[in-house]
Amino acid sequence: MGKKKITAVIPIRKGSQRVPNKNFKEFFRGKNLLELKIESLKQVPLIDEIIVNTDSKIAIDIAKSNNVSWFRRENYFASNECINTEHWHNIALTTQTDLIMHVPCTAPFIKNKTYYNLINNFISSPIHDSANTVSLVKEYLWLDNKPLNYNINQTQNSQDLPDVMKLTFGISILTRDTMLKRKNVVGSNPLFHVVSDEESVDIDTPLDFKMAQHLYKNLPQ
Repeated sequence: MGKKKITAVIPIRKGSQRVPNKNFKEFFRGKNLLELKIESLKQVPLIDEIIVNTDSKIAIDIAKSNNVSWFRRENYFASNECINTEHWHNIALTTQTDLIMHVPCTAPFIKNKTYYNLINNFISSPIHDSANTVSLVKEYLWLDNKPLNYNINQTQNSQDLPDVMKLTFGISILTRDTMLKRKNVVGSNPLFHVVSDEESVDIDTPLDFKMAQHLYKNLPQ
């Protein structure tokens, strides 16, 4: 069997509800999150193609100037009415490849070795149908006025709480066929890769942006 084509898809919406223009405002040394993500992905030779999937002319112009591919998303699939299931299915429908690596630019701390590890581990696994980054949640969780992950009558220290995992969505890898079938970036038997607190950062709020920007400026360059 020949080598499977791996396509990194960067999803970008024109509008951002909580952080206006978060993907395009300056983040570090004159570059925005999209530019930094493209720059990072270009350093991973295992990736055959990078596609910016967007409804934004700004994002398309950035893709062109960085010599990567782009796909103009239909307005509905960039709207608030479109749920994630529809969005992911549309990405699979419109991306011609063997493997899709879904990589939002709102996760700016993913290391090159993490891309390598996830791609290689997924390709070499005969049983898993997706590979996904996760982080461990060592917090006291409640739902409907009941504790979810601990016994309130014997409350252990936080480090001894069970290893509840949270999807970070920093990297999700799966075959196009699986993504089409499941309409999701998580397969039926996912391979979870635990990332550091730093790599699990996802920029979703103004405070997230400020804290991530501060952390990024202080990383070894």
